[in-house]
Amino acid sequence: MEDAVSTYELTKVFGSFTAVDRLSISIRRGEIYGFLGPNGSGKSTTIRMLCGILEPTAGSGRVLGYDLVREAEKIKRRIGYMSQKFSLYEDLTVYENLDFYAGLYGLPHRERKKRIAEMIDMALLTGREKELAVNLSSGFKQRLALGCAIISRPAILFLDEPTSGVSPTGRRGFFKIIQRLAAEGTTVIVTTHFMDEAERCYRVAFLSEGRLIAQDTPDNLKNNVIEGCLVELDFPGAMERIAEIERLPYVRECSIHGPLLHVLLESERLAEALGRHTGGRIKIIRPSLEDVFVFLARKKRRQVS
Repeated sequence: MEDAVSTYELTKVFGSFTAVDRLSISIRRGEIYGFLGPNGSGKSTTIRMLCGILEPTAGSGRVLGYDLVREAEKIKRRIGYMSQKFSLYEDLTVYENLDFYAGLYGLPHRERKKRIAEMIDMALLTGREKELAVNLSSGFKQRLALGCAIISRPAILFLDEPTSGVSPTGRRGFFKIIQRLAAEGTTVIVTTHFMDEAERCYRVAFLSEGRLIAQDTPDNLKNNVIEGCLVELDFPGAMERIAEIERLPYVRECSIHGPLLHVLLESERLAEALGRHTGGRIKIIRPSLEDVFVFLARKKRRQVS
């Protein structure tokens, strides 16, 4: 079966700034695929090119078998799109918003009432059909926006930072809905900077400065990317001693994680030496996706410089 999305050296340049730099990826049908990276890494620009909103500067791509440049309008008719700035009409009710988007996507009148009811049930908005969107909490607005995006049963759902400003509980509930959609065959492509969301993706692509620096399942990335022994280091004044720790001959990387430091050592046997040197508490840990991203981004910068 043909991939839902495939790109070859996809590039987008704005003036002298390269937002996406020769991106080559493939996304399977029915997959939850995440683009992960900080602000400015090229996630949203990539999504907008895949949606047919932005024309690539160079490279090529296909979405649902359609060419990104020549058949952009055909792509737009087969996809759903939602972002943190998704436009609900706040002076319309829940029902009126869904009815408006059903019409916008060309949903036949004979199907519209049933589909709107399904979206209200999915968004847990039963009983609030006549409530104005402006009066909904951020979590309910997000679910209503999702309902508007998928009311036409799109083959691909693009989610561009959809849960910014939503509570952790709201984010978890939102992703349960996303996982249900994927199980039913919808391809879901999401950009995020939340590591807990990335963990729920089937595969993730790490972007840094517009470039793809890794692509794999979350487990494979955590198990296979970082070489050495990662430890959590806790001691008073840790932030002031980062440069000192990085100069130790057996330390490969050192990064800040809240009040703690994560330190990458050449081997597990050196953990005790680090503990003696700093006088801090040492705990050997399994790398998180954030650890993997920090490691890969620094490695990429060293290669470029």
